[in-house]
Amino acid sequence: MPDTPPAAVPGAPQQQPPPFGQSAATQPTQNRGFEAAGLQRLGSVVKQLESLVPMFGAGSEIGKTVMDALQKLVKHVQPGTTSPASEKANIEQMAMRNAQQNQAMQALRQQQAGPPGAGGGAAPPQAPGMQPGRAA
Repeated sequence: MPDTPPAAVPGAPQQQPPPFGQSAATQPTQNRGFEAAGLQRLGSVVKQLESLVPMFGAGSEIGKTVMDALQKLVKHVQPGTTSPASEKANIEQMAMRNAQQNQAMQALRQQQAGPPGAGGGAAPPQAPGMQPGRAA
């Protein structure tokens, strides 16, 4: 018997077609601008890793790991992907992000420490004219 789709069973729920614009015919497209920016950053990372190899030595365990990572990453970076201007822009973006993160960390530390002068067992300040121990 050939493979034919089963007939609809009476009373069974029928499949609804997907809403307009959400069918399999429409797929998300890549953002080429993000891809190009990512490749520029990857080029900067490759240059930074290349500068680390002499520091660790290619024969050391960490040097071999860096070399292995470089061999994998270099396949995706074409020569000329990064320029001095793009590297400068990447460094400025990282510095700005670092400054923002530092500000956020300082704010968190201040919140965790509490307001200045908040001591553990200090008595609350008294209203003028009130004496401790007496009811009004």
